[in-house]
Amino acid sequence: MNSVRAANRRPRRVSRPRPVQQQQERNNAAAAAGDRDDDVPADMVAEESGPGAQNSPYQLRRKTLLPKRTACPTKSSMEGASTSATENFGHRAKRARVSGKSQDLSAPAEQYLQEKLPDEVVLKIFSYLLEQDLCRAACVCKRFSELANDPILWKRLYMEVFEYTRPMMHPEPGKFYQINPEEYEHPNPWKESFQQLYKGAHVKPGFAEHFYSNPARYKGRENMLYYDTIEDALGGVQEAHFDGLIFVHSGIYTDEWIYIESPITMIGAAPGKVADKVIIENTRDSTFVFMEGSEDAYVGYMTIRFNPDDKSAQHHNAHHCLEITVNCSPIIDHCIIRSTCTVGSAVCVSGQGACPTIKHCNISDCENVGLYITDHAQGIYEDNEISNNALAGIWVKNHGNPIIRRNHIHHGRDVGVFTFDHGMGYFESCNIHRNRIAGFEVKAYANPTVVRCEIHHGQTGGIYVHEKGRGQFIENKIYANNFAGVWITSNSDPTIRGNAIFNGNQGGVYIFGDGRGLIEGNDIYGNALAGIQIRTNSCPIVRHNKIHDGQHGGIYVHEKGQGVIEENEVYSNTLAGVWVTTGSTPVLRRNRIHSGKQVGVYFYDNGHGVLEDNDIYNHMYSGVQIRTGSNPKIRRNKIWGGQNGGILVYNSGLGFIEDNEIFDNAMAGVWIKTDSNPTLRRNKIHDGRDGGICIFNGGRGLLEENDIFRNAQAGVLISTNSHPVLRKNRIFDGFAAGIEITNHATATLEGNQIFNNRFGGLFLASGVNVTMKDNKIMNNQDAIEKAVSRGQCLYKISSYTSYPMHDFYRCHTCNTTDRNAICVNCIKKCHQGHDVEFIRHDRFFCDCGAGTLSNPCTLAGEPTHDTDTLYDSAPPIESNTLQHN
Repeated sequence: MNSVRAANRRPRRVSRPRPVQQQQERNNAAAAAGDRDDDVPADMVAEESGPGAQNSPYQLRRKTLLPKRTACPTKSSMEGASTSATENFGHRAKRARVSGKSQDLSAPAEQYLQEKLPDEVVLKIFSYLLEQDLCRAACVCKRFSELANDPILWKRLYMEVFEYTRPMMHPEPGKFYQINPEEYEHPNPWKESFQQLYKGAHVKPGFAEHFYSNPARYKGRENMLYYDTIEDALGGVQEAHFDGLIFVHSGIYTDEWIYIESPITMIGAAPGKVADKVIIENTRDSTFVFMEGSEDAYVGYMTIRFNPDDKSAQHHNAHHCLEITVNCSPIIDHCIIRSTCTVGSAVCVSGQGACPTIKHCNISDCENVGLYITDHAQGIYEDNEISNNALAGIWVKNHGNPIIRRNHIHHGRDVGVFTFDHGMGYFESCNIHRNRIAGFEVKAYANPTVVRCEIHHGQTGGIYVHEKGRGQFIENKIYANNFAGVWITSNSDPTIRGNAIFNGNQGGVYIFGDGRGLIEGNDIYGNALAGIQIRTNSCPIVRHNKIHDGQHGGIYVHEKGQGVIEENEVYSNTLAGVWVTTGSTPVLRRNRIHSGKQVGVYFYDNGHGVLEDNDIYNHMYSGVQIRTGSNPKIRRNKIWGGQNGGILVYNSGLGFIEDNEIFDNAMAGVWIKTDSNPTLRRNKIHDGRDGGICIFNGGRGLLEENDIFRNAQAGVLISTNSHPVLRKNRIFDGFAAGIEITNHATATLEGNQIFNNRFGGLFLASGVNVTMKDNKIMNNQDAIEKAVSRGQCLYKISSYTSYPMHDFYRCHTCNTTDRNAICVNCIKKCHQGHDVEFIRHDRFFCDCGAGTLSNPCTLAGEPTHDTDTLYDSAPPIESNTLQHN
């Protein structure tokens, strides 16, 4: 397409510069100048140099010389110029008085000009010279060198030629930048910039006629050419002897055919903000087209616009502000780029070998894509402002592979950056925010690398990877987006590593619809919904992340979600640390899940999976909860410090709970209730602040080969119509009973060892029938029977914190209620002769010994003012996480 357009474009006009003044005229002018020098009156010279010189009417005030900076060497393009000057560019150079005896001058006139003529007069004379004559004057003597390098003289010359109000430095090909003169390290930046920019063509409409009509006025500027149009300048550059440098001066240049196929340099030249004053616009074709041969071309400091009359017509679909084609690598620098065309991008870089450098540009307010890189194109794109474009700020497609650094991509009316159809690219330190859709979208096998960017305040999400997208997102800050910080869906498989994902208005990372991905080493916190959400057959690898301080849960796996979740730290979340529900089967391995405000890990509504080798501790509710058909495998975990219990299985929960260590929980190590039927094998359940295992309200379960020891209450408590099977367990060293069975519960006890428990080994309440085989109940301390035999009140050994099982009574004389119980020794001693009633053999503490009855106990000592006897351990708190879904 480009070759066809190049072949059909109209031929470029070449404007020939007019001939300059002939050498003879220059010689005549020089001779006339010499004659004027000879006309200085001899008596004036004598008077000025004689004894009365101080009273001469021509004597002006002279300034003393300040210390000056060391002179710098000059460049060959302006021979003979010295560069010494004062450090303060707003004042004239000050010179020392020169004694008449210091030099042997050949003529009084020369002595007068070089020594006696005041600085102000010399500077006034020098102000009429052009640059080459000024350099020659600097070669005359040291004083002239100092004065001829005055910064104010050079600033006036500089602005007359180039218009810049600040020096434009050009230290090497392809590099231009403006400086503040007072901050520059060299004494005369105006002259230095003049030297660097001296050879060039100038596009200055209307000035070429004046320039070539006045050769005497512009004598010595043979290295400068002037043209009225950019097309003419491009043609002249190809034939001229200079370095292809074109200055485009202030103005609006419309509908010129600018096809660049040579390594020219084109830069705007104007006062103030240069790019605002130099405007190049096209209404019919791409404004700039770079073609093969423009490998080292440069365009900078101008506004480039494509503004078609019919902004939506299909015949504009290949037209752009900038079009960069195969095998060319121009530099586009400090340009303002605008397009009102609704079908073509503002900047299009396409084709193998297209590798521009676009830097410090503003690509904004365009009615299509801002920057489009496709068809194996590459390039470096740095420090650009890309905003308020109708479609994506940047598109990368079809193996395009740019390097994009430090760009500011914001307030787009679509996505910020869109990579798709095998697009790639390296994006570093970009600020991407407040775009209408995602900040960064990856689709259809695209595979970008995004490093140390900030992606925030998106009106939808931060990063959206879908339809088999890939990509590496490393060490970014992703925050304050309206939807999830990262979305991964539809068989996509990105790498999300080392990012901070925080303060989102929804979740942190959301993986759904068969999404995959490696989510590693991220800091995910403060999000309104789950830190990581996995659903609908998605199977990511989630490892080494910190997921904390969320306003919702930590990790939420639901709707058949999967995944490997390992070595993460999940803590201080408002709801559950990890939820697993609705047919999901993740593997959670070697995580630290702690300090949550509810449950540590919560399996519900047929949530399954594997929970192994984790540390789960210090939760306000249970460490693990299993309910409603959930059947996880829970292996080799340490579960401790729960303010409720260790593991709670309820509402028909299942599960294989094996080889875990469950200790130091405020309530029972394991609760089994309401028709639940888990399997517990080879667990160590110890040092609980309540019981070891509590089974009640129809709970069942197989308890096999567990070690249950050193718990504050019963090692195993079975209550309220429950029927577990206990086989080959060791229940020992408890601070209360070994096994207690009460409230119409039953059990099968086979091959258990019950020993060294304080209250005794096995206690069965009235009406309880159990199946027993090959159990060993031995060497228990039997503190209850010993206290009864010694005539002690049982409250003496239980206080109000334990519930020893024995015969208990009620006293009608003392008006005891159904909630009161009295031990057998208090009946015999304290209530002797009263109307008493045997209730049953069960768990209780003695209200008489506790001092809650009307008459004081004569056996127990000081009362504790506790009011009610409890017949069961306190029930656990069930999670209300579901209320927050």
